Amino acid sequence: MRDHFEVRDHDAAGRIGRLEVPRAGVTVETPALLPVVNPNVLTVEPSRLREEFGAEMLITNSYIIRSTDRIRDRVVEEGLHDYLGFDGAIMTDSGSFQLAEYGDIDVTTEEIIEFQRQIGSDVATPVDVPTPPDVDRERAERELATTEEALADAEAAETGEMLVNAPVQGSTFPDLREAAGRHATTTDLDVFPVGAMVPLLNSYRYAEVVEAVRAAKRGLDPDAPVHLFGAGHPMMLALAVAAGCDLFDSAAYALMARDGRYLTVSGTEHLEEMEYFPCSCPVCAEHTPAELRGMQGGDGEGDGDAERLLAEHNLHVTFEELRRVKAAIRSGNLLELVDRRARGHPAMLDGYRALLDHADELERTDPVSKDAFFYTSHESARRPEIRRHRDRLARLEAPDRLLLTESNAPSTHDYDAVWRVKPPFGPFPRALSETYPLTAEVPERLDEAARVAAAEGVAALAEANPETAITLGHDGWPETALAAVPDRVETEDLRTLGRSG
Repeated sequence: MRDHFEVRDHDAAGRIGRLEVPRAGVTVETPALLPVVNPNVLTVEPSRLREEFGAEMLITNSYIIRSTDRIRDRVVEEGLHDYLGFDGAIMTDSGSFQLAEYGDIDVTTEEIIEFQRQIGSDVATPVDVPTPPDVDRERAERELATTEEALADAEAAETGEMLVNAPVQGSTFPDLREAAGRHATTTDLDVFPVGAMVPLLNSYRYAEVVEAVRAAKRGLDPDAPVHLFGAGHPMMLALAVAAGCDLFDSAAYALMARDGRYLTVSGTEHLEEMEYFPCSCPVCAEHTPAELRGMQGGDGEGDGDAERLLAEHNLHVTFEELRRVKAAIRSGNLLELVDRRARGHPAMLDGYRALLDHADELERTDPVSKDAFFYTSHESARRPEIRRHRDRLARLEAPDRLLLTESNAPSTHDYDAVWRVKPPFGPFPRALSETYPLTAEVPERLDEAARVAAAEGVAALAEANPETAITLGHDGWPETALAAVPDRVETEDLRTLGRSG
């Protein structure tokens, strides 16, 4: 039991939680974004990150601090919080990113953990090995073993109240990610980053990001706070939260501003190509794209102002999306937000579909009752609520002779009962009509996926009640849906009978 992390609300695998950071004396509400602060280049002052943008926690690189003579002694003397001017929680990285980029670093886990403790870090990181995607299995296993040694070294270190990360590696092998999560959760470490995600994120391989997260989650304890290393684009936050991530860090707000790139919830725009800002944050409300381009100048003078303002916009839009995600969790419509974001980019749609491949896992933490279910795309037919209803059907006892119909019950009939059929859920006793999720809002022009899902519900009911004689009255279901209905179920097309649903 990790008593420093408490889950308050759930939706899908997303959750609102409270992460106690004892060394900082603060409690951080999750999901939380940790802006990356480069100790050498402060694009936005850390004090402003907290006061103006609402950042409760940030991350900086202890290896860079340790390796930079001109700032190391100051940070050791003043302490990290005073040096950065930030009174929230501070996580520090260990140099693992530099290890992945350059192949070698001159520090051990024991040394860097001690340095992080010395400078006043609140959450430290060992020197794990961020194995990139698509390597051979032998390398992934070898480097995972090295990471496990680093976790053991971190456990043995004197850390006091400082929390310590236990990175979960494994490249693009889900079974290795799951095994790494299972190993990490047996340690007495505190926060569990899913590592080496940046190459996948930069390549928009969101489906594989989801698979890595879900694999790690299968190995980790349910109360383990999960950090998605290197993730901070507003486009994918809802998806990552729905997959089960609690913490995010990214330098994207600053790096993309440096390249003249403008973040939105549906992708990235280039300042040089923009005529209007589609945002009402303070930067966009007070400036036009032309004004920011004018600040850049032809000789580079003024570029700093344009870069800073772009970075501020990027932060505003990212924190706004995170608040939107939290509100969606509270309202129970997180997957509908993910669905909307999935329409903004094909790679996001791949990620959403990959997430729904794990609907059985999502169902375990998805609330049994919410305000409403909106059927907004054929992916909605694969949501965990559909699976839960189908499981419920297997437990319902049906009478000897049962009519299932999309229409009203006939005025005269000789059935023992008449149940309603509502795509995408399938059949249910009419007494349940006003219970979630059967109060769902569905379009009049239903797609094939909804009817196939309803047919699978009919099949589940028939399988659970083999002695029941079932008749299905459907409203012109396609052959793909009718093929999912067991042969022993008699079917009638209500349209041919002159009746409508």
